[in-house]
Amino acid sequence: MQTNLADFIKNMREGEEADAILRKCVHCGFCTATCPTYQLLGDELDGPRGRIYLMKQVLEGKRATFKTMTHLDRCLTCRNCESTCPSGVQYGRLVDIGRKVVEQQVKRPLAQRVMRTVLKEALPRKWLFHPAMKAGQLVRPLLPQVLKNKVPAKQDAGRWPAAQHARKMLLLDGCVQPVMAPNINAATARVLDALGVQLVVAPKEGCCGAIRYHMNDQDGGLDDMRNNIDAWWPYVESGVEAIVMTASGCGVTVKEYGHLLAHDEKYAAKAKRISELTRDLSEILPAFEAELQKKLDGRIAKRVAYHPPCTLQHGQQIRGKVEGLLRAVGVDVQLCADSHLCCGSAGTYSVLQPELSYRLRDNKLANLHATRPDLIVSANIGCQTHLQSGTDMPVTHWVELIDRALAANTR
Repeated sequence: MQTNLADFIKNMREGEEADAILRKCVHCGFCTATCPTYQLLGDELDGPRGRIYLMKQVLEGKRATFKTMTHLDRCLTCRNCESTCPSGVQYGRLVDIGRKVVEQQVKRPLAQRVMRTVLKEALPRKWLFHPAMKAGQLVRPLLPQVLKNKVPAKQDAGRWPAAQHARKMLLLDGCVQPVMAPNINAATARVLDALGVQLVVAPKEGCCGAIRYHMNDQDGGLDDMRNNIDAWWPYVESGVEAIVMTASGCGVTVKEYGHLLAHDEKYAAKAKRISELTRDLSEILPAFEAELQKKLDGRIAKRVAYHPPCTLQHGQQIRGKVEGLLRAVGVDVQLCADSHLCCGSAGTYSVLQPELSYRLRDNKLANLHATRPDLIVSANIGCQTHLQSGTDMPVTHWVELIDRALAANTR
């Protein structure tokens, strides 16, 4: 694709990156075949190729309009198009750059500005979000369905292992997961403890930065990233083996710290090292497959429908590891039809684009239920909460299956 970027961005770091990405696009349209919003709406401008044209026009100097913003807002950033693209177009990076420019040129309606400000300022701050979520859980039965969908029932995390081990790994506890589903990280700590690995949480870590960064507060998102690097660095220097991610949405962001902070002289080298150490849990546990097989001995007699999050299969390009491990320890794992498509959660998307989000959720659940499972598992808190809002069937994190089986095996 030929480009002629406008002076306002041509010689900037983001402009050079956008230019390189745009030049890779060959207009083939393969991306439209796997774009969830294009499949729902049938509008070229609600598919990756159309959005690329819109962003190209803006970056070349054409003034953005509210219509431009609307089409970009409808993008889930699921990055399915990246998995499909034969030319290696990094659409996820391009849409972050394009949205930032459009946000600077187009003033949003007041209601949108208020909603987006609340989300990006409240969710990353534990001191603010956690009390609000706990209050919501207390009155959950009284809440209207639209709010109940976003407030999962209170869960008991269980014990956190106290044993000390020579092998240590860091855990991103995160911002929303500890209060919405505290059992996920506790279960991970128990499983790794049973395998001789101690999971450590740095006291001052927090949001991975994805929420603010992807809502066009990129400076705020980068500050969240720097905060985590500062919190983790003493542990990195002491020799932790890895930084473990139990939410794939956080994992895909932390793995990009090195790229996103490459321009920051103070943090560039540290950010690169953090990204190198970061592993999704599905990249950690397969190394213990033989030991888990021995401990569990086929004790998980469940038929499970597994929903692979977009941030895992498209963002991190990790496929087959969760299913492979679960099958190895005796779980009957099913992938549903169109398992490559987004469930509609997509971070804050389910709040900002509820109509499209719930249509995608219902399509996904219909396909998951068609596999006739006993329960549904995933690998990201956002997907779990979103899917659970549309079904009475339990939706959990896949590590909880292993945790429960290990606990039953020790009784």
